[in-house]
Amino acid sequence: MSFARELDAWPPERITALLDRAGPAEAERALGQEEPGPADLAALLSPAARPLLERMARRASAITRQHFGRTVTLYAPLYVSNVCGADCAYCGFSTAAGKGLRRRTLGPDEIARECDALAARGFRHVLLVSGDAPGQVTCGYLAEAVRIARARFPSVSIEVQALDGEEYRRLAGAGIEGVTLYMETYDRGVYAGVHRGGRKADFEGRLEALERAGMAGVRRLNAGALLGLAPWRIDGFRLGLHVRWLQRACWRSAVAVSFPRLRHVPEGFAIPCPVGDADLVQIMLALRLFLPEAGFTLSTREPAALRDRLVPLGVTLLSAGSVTRPGGYADAEEKVLAQFEVEDRRSPEEVARAIRRAGYDPVFKDFDRAFDAEPEIPGRERCGSS
Repeated sequence: MSFARELDAWPPERITALLDRAGPAEAERALGQEEPGPADLAALLSPAARPLLERMARRASAITRQHFGRTVTLYAPLYVSNVCGADCAYCGFSTAAGKGLRRRTLGPDEIARECDALAARGFRHVLLVSGDAPGQVTCGYLAEAVRIARARFPSVSIEVQALDGEEYRRLAGAGIEGVTLYMETYDRGVYAGVHRGGRKADFEGRLEALERAGMAGVRRLNAGALLGLAPWRIDGFRLGLHVRWLQRACWRSAVAVSFPRLRHVPEGFAIPCPVGDADLVQIMLALRLFLPEAGFTLSTREPAALRDRLVPLGVTLLSAGSVTRPGGYADAEEKVLAQFEVEDRRSPEEVARAIRRAGYDPVFKDFDRAFDAEPEIPGRERCGSS
């Protein structure tokens, strides 16, 4: 069974009713639950839980330390292409955005130079990123990019267009460890309104992509909603259900959550449902209590001071020193279209020092290649219905 059926069982009206019914007593009870259910998640996301944020933060911090220790892994996104065939109203890579700035897809030698630049800065985890351009950024192209990166990094993940199962299987064979793919929004109507063209307009195909990746043997799956496209409490609730479903269905894969928030958008697009700092904190705390074993990723979309404050609340993976355009690490001066403006412009060393000041250990490498050879369990699929 795909997650689409469970999603359809939770229309906005049903979620809103739970949120509206949640008062102080329900929020208190949810805070104390060892295994919170959907009604508890709604209570933790509700306005009634806002006065409990400090207590939620203490519990979230303790849960994170229990499952992950005092470590925060650092990674860097490596943009291999800004060519995009999707027309997403909110994105800097959209076909309608970036007039006058160059579109570029890196060749093998250029990818190698970018990898070498990041490796020289200490990174051992890299995320290969591209626009939604299956005609140019083909599975074969991605497999070659992965092989180049794997020669330099023990951990290589991708954030690209939604792929089919065979394509994920091929990339898993080439050496990817993880797949990051944001649903953007779980609201079908809003999704259709902001995805105006290209393959990305296929809501079902995108919704089921992480399941396909898990079935193909990808070890880490990273989900997220682009906060600001739809009411954050409803998208946050559905995101929590999606991640818990993936944890149960794709039991051999570790599942993580990202919290991208719309901040800088193309001219002419107004953020439909702005998300404030306190809102972001509440989403993260509620989901940490609901998903104690999920990794939490926070990118350089957020400013430095806020990222520093959020580290103790559940963050396990931070990007650092990010450049959001192709070729930006080896050639800092070239004028090429970027996806979004980076808010936290600190160097990896500065981010690592901030993590230490918070009482945590920055980690550049957290496993060895030997762990790649994971034994198979006869007679059991990697990913299946729970």
